[in-house]
Amino acid sequence: MRKTTGAIGGLGAALAMSAALGLGASGTAHAEPATPKSLYPPSALVLTVGYGPDDASSVAVQRAVTLSCQPTPTGTHPAPARACAELRAVNGEFSTLTEATESGRMCTKEWRPVTVTAEGIWDGQRVSYEHTFANNCLKNAAVTQLYEF
Repeated sequence: MRKTTGAIGGLGAALAMSAALGLGASGTAHAEPATPKSLYPPSALVLTVGYGPDDASSVAVQRAVTLSCQPTPTGTHPAPARACAELRAVNGEFSTLTEATESGRMCTKEWRPVTVTAEGIWDGQRVSYEHTFANNCLKNAAVTQLYEF
């Protein structure tokens, strides 16, 4: 009988210790719910430039950079502040940036496709954008710093 009392007393002590530690009867701690750590919606992109056939799935990526615009412009992009300002000015409409070209720019009509992509999150929304220019001259004629890397 004495052994039974000792076992019950030991169990009681273990339950008291787990209650004091906040572990509950199951012996597991409960995690706090995830809360945002920033007042800004997330904005993080991977930008690529590749040469080859005219779709991103078959292009060999030649260069890639990261770009994060919230809360401050950062990343491996050579001009993150300028690239983020351009994207904000067009409300994240990548096509507006790639379709606007310098007036009077002369380019050959050779077909050497250059595909640019943007994948990630812009202003809290998932984005997946790609655009193929006929050649590098036409890519460089686009009036944007976004793909200048």
